[in-house]
Amino acid sequence: MKKEDVPQDESNLASANFREMVYAVDDDGKYTTSLSTGWDPKKIALDNAIQEIEERIAYAKNRVLNNETSPIEYYMEVHKMDLPVLASYMGLWQWRVKRHFKPLVFKKLNQKTLQKYADVFDISIEQLKSIDDGKS
Repeated sequence: MKKEDVPQDESNLASANFREMVYAVDDDGKYTTSLSTGWDPKKIALDNAIQEIEERIAYAKNRVLNNETSPIEYYMEVHKMDLPVLASYMGLWQWRVKRHFKPLVFKKLNQKTLQKYADVFDISIEQLKSIDDGKS
């Protein structure tokens, strides 16, 4: 596409004052870079992804409130992580982190492990033990 044809559609990138670098052809027919605020197909895909993340966070929050999982699963979703990523940050096997999702196991975690989770999520231990901090 020509440099002057690079899409500048409204998107989440524009609202956050970000621009994406794309390749385009200049007046001499050579490839160059240009900045774009987004384009509609990408905006739709990004909006769908954000909506899915918000649904996963709400689902995890509901599970915590129903005592079906621990706040660890909720904060994992809030921080857009999955089990392998969280396990990697914790330096634990995935099955151990998944075990910590069980409310009874979570309540028995020692301070050192709780602090490590809190550090990974950049929150306090008190926030880790509760999801009623306004993040949702």
